[in-house]
Amino acid sequence: MFRQLFRRDVVQNHIATMTVQELKTQLDARAPMVLIDVRQPEEFAYDGHVSGARLLPLPVLASRLNELPKDQPIVCICRSGNRSQVACEMLQRHGFTNVTNVVGGMVAWQRAGYPVSRQH
Repeated sequence: MFRQLFRRDVVQNHIATMTVQELKTQLDARAPMVLIDVRQPEEFAYDGHVSGARLLPLPVLASRLNELPKDQPIVCICRSGNRSQVACEMLQRHGFTNVTNVVGGMVAWQRAGYPVSRQH
């Protein structure tokens, strides 16, 4: 019984992931999604970000959930994938069902040679 309850909980809390290559492919195909960058404003501006990403720093995300659509896929990215994982978990706890974490974050994006924007 305990094992079944635990397994169900693990499945419920599973966060989908995608690679930067998969993200690039989806962006190039103009797949519907809301791309959220959860880093700090300085990182977003000076280190660069994926074009089209919306800045919602992790510390303020909980207070701005009402700005996000629950009926569209939400993809979260950060520097390395850790903060975006936390963001995905938070979104799930607040009823967002289609959330994905970008594995490796901006480090992997830049390492792959993909373009970054430095516009605000």
